[in-house]
Amino acid sequence: MLVLDSRTVDSAEVRETVSGFVAERCPWADLNAVRLVVTELLANALHHTEGGWRLRLHARDHRLTLELDDASTEPPSARQPDFAGGGGFGWRLVEQLADRVDVRPRPAGKTVRAEWWVPTERQAA
Repeated sequence: MLVLDSRTVDSAEVRETVSGFVAERCPWADLNAVRLVVTELLANALHHTEGGWRLRLHARDHRLTLELDDASTEPPSARQPDFAGGGGFGWRLVEQLADRVDVRPRPAGKTVRAEWWVPTERQAA
């Protein structure tokens, strides 16, 4: 398991560390998709919450799981995309790039969880 925390790393370090973890432990995973989901979830946490975040990455049982805790109790939501530069694309990307995404409330915020499955597992699901 890999654990990264806003008190000890910045977002650029997170992307590089996650890339190394995925390349070593989950070579079957789409590294670009995982990196983009990490980027979007971190951007959401930085833009929409006050306080820190904690990211956990697990590789086990033919599955890669990313969990990002932040201090907001508001779940992410899809909004109308703004093609003039106002955003609205991130959550839709997260939902499309991961095999499964869910949001779980916590006493002091929420956890956004994204999973990727080995391609043969994905077909069986």
